[in-house]
Amino acid sequence: MTRSRTVELEGHIIDSGTMQRCFGAVMDLGGSFDVEQFDVGKHETEESYCRLTVSADDAETLRAILHELHQNGAVLEDPSAVDLVAAPADKVVPPNFYSTTNHPTEVLYDGEWIGVERIEMDCALVVDPDGGEDGSPRAYTKTLNAVEEGDLVATDESGIRVSPPERPRSGGGAFGFMQGGVSAERPSESTIREVAAELRAVKADGGNVMVVAGPAVIHSGAGDALADLVAAGYVDALSAGNGFATHDLERSIYGTSLGMDVETLEHPRKGHKHHIWTISEIIRAGGIEAAVEEGIVTEGVMYECVENDVETVLAGSIRDDGPLPDTITDAVEAQNAIREQAHEADLVIMLATLLHSVAVGNCLPSTTKTVCVDINPATVTQLLDRGSAQAIGMVTDIGTFVPTLAEFVLEGDE
Repeated sequence: MTRSRTVELEGHIIDSGTMQRCFGAVMDLGGSFDVEQFDVGKHETEESYCRLTVSADDAETLRAILHELHQNGAVLEDPSAVDLVAAPADKVVPPNFYSTTNHPTEVLYDGEWIGVERIEMDCALVVDPDGGEDGSPRAYTKTLNAVEEGDLVATDESGIRVSPPERPRSGGGAFGFMQGGVSAERPSESTIREVAAELRAVKADGGNVMVVAGPAVIHSGAGDALADLVAAGYVDALSAGNGFATHDLERSIYGTSLGMDVETLEHPRKGHKHHIWTISEIIRAGGIEAAVEEGIVTEGVMYECVENDVETVLAGSIRDDGPLPDTITDAVEAQNAIREQAHEADLVIMLATLLHSVAVGNCLPSTTKTVCVDINPATVTQLLDRGSAQAIGMVTDIGTFVPTLAEFVLEGDE
């Protein structure tokens, strides 16, 4: 028996490719569709509308098709209220719970569409009937380990609509030039200038800039430029690992990064011990801030973060030496700390770190402007494949990118 449902698409669905993706999904999954109404937006600001009936040979196939259409912003013509089931225990969600995307999302509850707060991918969606400040309903995301017994968790996709960001129709402002994922063929200098202009614009509007940095920033000699950006007030939050901080601090104390002089590329005698000696000195001082106050650390990114009250999260890993006393070694605690940073960010700049970039990307809404820079194109590709479709990739040397970015940003202050 053929099963069918009618769905609606609305917005800039033609030039953003949404309609094409939806038609393709129906056919790829073995279904068929019949377009019942198609109104084309005829000028730049006018949206298009499409209503189509989707059919499949069985209920399971239809359910799979509707799921794919839902991820692309399609809404059932006659949506029912969100289906809520109480969590049976702490950290346990109901079967068939709704797993969120990182796109703006709404739920239909008590006859009204409610925006979902703190949206990020791969979370449960919880509705609190009177959790708002005025006692109104509230919808928000929770990671699975944060779900509490009795939480009303959304199941299936009924009463939920997703709004994937659409490609700008006319350039899209400062980031319109970078649409199209990752490429090593873009003109680097002009692209970096555009990123610099966006960074300045975000700060001028009172926005929040988050930097995600890997140890290569220090090894490549770009640490001084990043420290200059921090000192000038262009960085509000830093997310990094134990290695980044250790090598930055090592450079301040010993003039080396992982035992190598960044300027001369020489390896001083016993230089290979500098990183572990650095960790020891920071532990002895009682932490990075204490080491700055005592004059043990006098320059570098971590120094400027302390001096300028930049929120810093150092997330540990199984590979860490020491680690530094400031490093968060509990994985869940580190995730939650990164999550708080990510939800405040308006612009995120990821610098030469694959795993940390993916971790932060998982916490970001798709509306947050994101730039990922690495000499290895696989870093950006993996970030995009993981679901951070809003991330724009630059394949270039981090030792060139950061100093050039700092030059373009800071030249406007002169």
